[in-house]
Amino acid sequence: MIFDFRLKVFFTVAEKLSFTAAAKELFITQPAVTKHIRELEQQLEVSLFKRKGNSIALTPSGQILKMYADKIIGTYNDLEFDLSLAKNKIKGNLRLGASTTVAQYVLPKILALLNRQHEELHVDLVTSNTEQIEKLLIDEKIDLGIVEGKPGKQQIAYNPFLKDEIVLVTRYSSELALKKEIKLENLKSIPLVIRESGSGTLDVIDAALKKAGLSRKNLNIKIQLGSTESIKQYLYYPECAAFLSINSITKELDQKELSLIKVKGMRIERTFQFITLRGSSSKTVDFFKKFCLSHYNF
Repeated sequence: MIFDFRLKVFFTVAEKLSFTAAAKELFITQPAVTKHIRELEQQLEVSLFKRKGNSIALTPSGQILKMYADKIIGTYNDLEFDLSLAKNKIKGNLRLGASTTVAQYVLPKILALLNRQHEELHVDLVTSNTEQIEKLLIDEKIDLGIVEGKPGKQQIAYNPFLKDEIVLVTRYSSELALKKEIKLENLKSIPLVIRESGSGTLDVIDAALKKAGLSRKNLNIKIQLGSTESIKQYLYYPECAAFLSINSITKELDQKELSLIKVKGMRIERTFQFITLRGSSSKTVDFFKKFCLSHYNF
């Protein structure tokens, strides 16, 4: 490591505001963290932290150092990335967040290819609904998110990744499957299972219903479930249908476990989006986005 390790120790403590949490993340002991901070304070001749009961806070000098440490560490990461790229050997860490559909049905293939080609680039993946992934990004707990739904937050930059379609689906042996195609007005009478509030899929469905002159209040909703997989399993039992991503049911359609019902005059399309904080820049994030775009089989 080119820059002083003590600076990384300081920055980690400043981010966590905890010597214990910093020691855990850096894989060193808490006394070692204390020693590094004390040496840095002696070298700079300033106090970096102050105690507030059982917690700690940055002093004014600590706040200044944290601002510069962020820039220094970012520059070092860019340097390390460029040197790795020159050797055609990408390495580093990426904190990635993805909404459920993307994480389960799109990313596994991409991450497997990435690991095979660049095994020293470590990706930590967090899976949640779109609303939670956006919150994690704003709180700077992830570097990049991939979500579904329309752009919604001013502080986030949205860039398109790939197209998706939401389709109405039911059990292959269901009586509903015999319909094949229904009119929009018939949608009101079909028992439906839908995703939970905060889901990007549900937001897209709501927007499509509104465009068609309907709302969820007009529908016969039996239950809301927290994942696509739980909805698919639920569909195997009662006579009901669900709106799901076409990417999530290709295997079930091929194996004739689920069947599509076309809703005449209604087409629900969306785009999975890369999300980053506005004004933030990372070569690792840029590389991963390009890798996704060039390796995903559209």
